Amino acid sequence: MSGKLYLCATPIGNLEDMTFRGIRILNEVDIIAAEDTRHTIKLLNHYEIKTKMTSYHEHNKYDKGPKLLQKLLEGKNIAIVTDAGTPGISDPGEELVKLCIENGIEVTSTPGAVAAITALIISGMPTRRFLFEGFLPNDKKEKKFILESLKREIRTIIIYEAPHRLKQTLQLLSTTIGDRDIAITRELTKRYEEVIKTTINKAIEKYETEVPRGEFALIIKGLDIEEVKQQQKESWDVYTIEEHLDIYINKGIEKKEAIKLVSKDRGIPKREVYNLVNK
Repeated sequence: MSGKLYLCATPIGNLEDMTFRGIRILNEVDIIAAEDTRHTIKLLNHYEIKTKMTSYHEHNKYDKGPKLLQKLLEGKNIAIVTDAGTPGISDPGEELVKLCIENGIEVTSTPGAVAAITALIISGMPTRRFLFEGFLPNDKKEKKFILESLKREIRTIIIYEAPHRLKQTLQLLSTTIGDRDIAITRELTKRYEEVIKTTINKAIEKYETEVPRGEFALIIKGLDIEEVKQQQKESWDVYTIEEHLDIYINKGIEKKEAIKLVSKDRGIPKREVYNLVNK
């Protein structure tokens, strides 16, 4: 029989946030695949876990993944852990999960800490709907494309950032999505945990004279839905109602359906649109 892959969440700061089940699984598996064995050994020593470790990280995942898969096919059980939080969320794990599923290996999770959710629920921002972006890409064009796509986002936005890139990211946010409310969270679950509720532009001013320290999770408020509706309405106001209708008809949409769409876009009754285009 094949073994099983466990995605084992570990604390994001406070070691007491390790779950009972997570500790048991780390004791019972044959191998722990760790993002950084030097970091994970501190956790294992704290809980007196003696399981054998091997490294599995961003720079060796394509070489190491098939080797771990072979161990699983031979019947070994493997737990994958990252330096902090849940594997596969802005951390190694996603590729190994795909390999396992493609080869019929059972995959399960021992849930626990996730920095994004922890930051969101203490931020004071709306939590019903949110968009997780994780770490923004290093490529400037790709980063700009992503930020541009967030201009009209109505959901709460979650972004991870390293201290040495925080100021640059805040500047980019200001020039692309504008000055929005933001909660800057750092050192989550640790002794010096901090939540700074401010605006993007005020945060830029703050870090002009202050050196960012710790890992950051930025929680950014989405646009008000009524504001977005108004922006959409204003974007159609450059067209006459007849021109607006023609845009949909030229896309192959039937006139009756096009009238409904124009009515919705402009926030006016369907009858008003119908009367204007059927004079």
